[in-house]
Amino acid sequence: MKLRIVVDPDLCIGAASCVTIAPETFQLNVENKAEVLDHGVQEGEPSYERTIECTESEKDAIILGAQSCPTLAITIFDEAGAQLYPEV
Repeated sequence: MKLRIVVDPDLCIGAASCVTIAPETFQLNVENKAEVLDHGVQEGEPSYERTIECTESEKDAIILGAQSCPTLAITIFDEAGAQLYPEV
């Protein structure tokens, strides 16, 4: 399955809870802002928004990571474009 993950760098305060819960998906950059990892993308490319392939268990971890963000800086969409988190 594919998920589109969007991090709003203006809302991110670098709490790193997303990194703790889903380190295979999130990392903090040099500005202490969360970024979305994609091992198929060249380093240095924009990483606040990416569409990634994931398994069901990875999806669960990614959503838990987003839910752990104290500022709701992470938004997750499914393949059809429906917003999974935060729920609308």
